[in-house]
Amino acid sequence: GDTVVDLGSGAGNDCFIARSLSGPEGKVIGLDMTEDMVDKARENARKLGFDNVVFVVGEIEDIPLEDETADVVVSNCVFNLVPDKAVAFYETLRILNKGGHFSISDIVTEGELPDGLKSDAELYAGCVAGAIPLDDYLCIIRNAGFEDIRIQKKKPVTLPDELLSRYLPEAEVQSFQKGNRGLFSVTVFAKKPE
Repeated sequence: GDTVVDLGSGAGNDCFIARSLSGPEGKVIGLDMTEDMVDKARENARKLGFDNVVFVVGEIEDIPLEDETADVVVSNCVFNLVPDKAVAFYETLRILNKGGHFSISDIVTEGELPDGLKSDAELYAGCVAGAIPLDDYLCIIRNAGFEDIRIQKKKPVTLPDELLSRYLPEAEVQSFQKGNRGLFSVTVFAKKPE
């Protein structure tokens, strides 16, 4: 019965999963910045016969939805790509109902990364551009007005030794692979105050 918004919905796959959880009484809204992806998602929803899943064109820094539209906001590896993360999280807060929550998967950094490594990692793993330190990421969420901020999952993004050895001395490659610093995939939960 919840209204779920997926930010960066692409062809709609996560929206269709959300629909299976919110049921026919719920509503799912997918937002993507490209007309082509929204058209594809709409076609996919039509083929599946889902009349309670809709897709809109828009940007996360200026979400074209009314205040307090959603019970839940989800997103998968999109916020790190947004230039103004503070505005994006404020917009997320704005569209959530009081007491609503988000669960967002994203890529963050910990420790210093050589500049070249960050751009090569983008080519290797995708979804890395714009990744910021985890502490800064959580601070932006807190400053937007969210509470009960929790890291639900955190795991290192494994990069091949050959890639790392281009930018790090051999002794540091093993330290990097053990997860002391580098790129991390995180899932973060937070609530809008009641």
